[in-house]
Amino acid sequence: MFPGISVPQEGLASFLAGEPWAVKVPGNPAAIAVGATTMSSTEALKASLRGKALRITHYYHDLLWESVEGHYVPNAGFLEDVVFEDPAFLQLCTSESCEGASEASNSQQNGSGSHEVGEPVDVTNSLSESNQASSSLTQFDVENVTAEERIAGVGDLTIKENVPSEELSDHHTLSTEDVDALLDKCLLQALHTTVKDKDLPLPGSTLWSNHILPCRPPGITLDIKKSSYKKLSKWLQAKSSTGLIAVKEDKHKKEVMLSSFDRNHAEYSSFKPEKRKVEKKNEISDHAANESRSNRMLDVAEIYKPSVHVNPIFASVGADKGKLFSASEASDIVFKYIEKENLVKPTDKSIVVLDAILCDALFKGVIKKGSTYPAEIHKKDLGQLFINRMQAHHLVTRGSESVVRKGALKAIQILTERRQGNKKVTKFSGMETFLVDAEALASELQKKFACSTSVAELPGKKGHEVLVQGGVIDDLAKHLVEQYGIPKRYIEVLDKTKK
Repeated sequence: MFPGISVPQEGLASFLAGEPWAVKVPGNPAAIAVGATTMSSTEALKASLRGKALRITHYYHDLLWESVEGHYVPNAGFLEDVVFEDPAFLQLCTSESCEGASEASNSQQNGSGSHEVGEPVDVTNSLSESNQASSSLTQFDVENVTAEERIAGVGDLTIKENVPSEELSDHHTLSTEDVDALLDKCLLQALHTTVKDKDLPLPGSTLWSNHILPCRPPGITLDIKKSSYKKLSKWLQAKSSTGLIAVKEDKHKKEVMLSSFDRNHAEYSSFKPEKRKVEKKNEISDHAANESRSNRMLDVAEIYKPSVHVNPIFASVGADKGKLFSASEASDIVFKYIEKENLVKPTDKSIVVLDAILCDALFKGVIKKGSTYPAEIHKKDLGQLFINRMQAHHLVTRGSESVVRKGALKAIQILTERRQGNKKVTKFSGMETFLVDAEALASELQKKFACSTSVAELPGKKGHEVLVQGGVIDDLAKHLVEQYGIPKRYIEVLDKTKK
């Protein structure tokens, strides 16, 4: 399962569905299982790293291991290493049924949320060496071996290949004092590197998930409940009493907020932030990143189709009446007709004399019966009046996807209101118009704002409505502009919580 996988700080490496991967546990470089990925890295990110990561094919001490003299995995080739931090996976890999193990892992709710990809391992060589070490063991019946004995056997696996020291680090249980010290170190690291003044005030939950946890050392699980403070709010208030940070309580959200921090404080000045190693991305990951950026690029154009009113003008100049035109192209058509028919007033070049065809195209059905039709019109008014007589359409393009819809472009509507007392909720709709998937956006906002989100179909309409817990109307509008390129003029906001 993805929640049980350790993800490196540089992010998830690119991979395709069906690729063979090896499974390792912290502290042991030997693979304990092999399997194939159930989805690609792109699909995994869209699913917010949830669900099944690997379909296990072969694992340590299964029936295949005990029955085959040479432990060979068909079509394995070179495998990527996957490090599991979830202790329950040890029991998964020693269960009698791989399918049963996969179902059991579905119930695991806790995971480090990280995924660590190591160097490729030649499974044929690694497993054969492990086989040579185990060939001298006495044969025994698999059915009579307890789970505890199998788990103990996993620690005896060894390989002779060189393994990076990072993968061989000791994963021991931290004491309360160690956790307290690690909390302080991660806070100082975050204040030096990731927390910016423009982000303040910052909710405590956001500070924890987006700044504190990413600053922990690789392979270390940080749990506030294992510290002497037990609660995040008590820890922040304790640091506030030292003068390093300033916190305040949000009465509406009932949450401690980081309002500022002192860069002249002794702890801050004496701390030297660590430089994180950033590995160069391979060509595949670069291509995936470029593709992701291109998919976020938005192009919106208002286009027009000739109507029955202006069709004679288009027919006269030989233009295609079934084609869609931009505003400038439509204006060129009408001025081309004026030039062809020589309708410019000789005494005043800024005035156009209307003939019967042009007059009907501009005013037929608009001028009331009995009223006099105008005989001439100024050039500056002609173009917009001509465009208004055409059928409005809009073209929306995002990456390689493009769609044309009839009518004017409708804006995204964002609304914040109160529910159940002082609780605020923000809901918005119309994102499909700009080729934004509601489910994917809701999952993205859930992580960005550290709150719950839901998606519901709009009654009697095509489209969906996304509901976000909390008053994030301004942040949401900013996110749509910066991350999805939606112009501000197409975003309508209404805050019902303000009097």
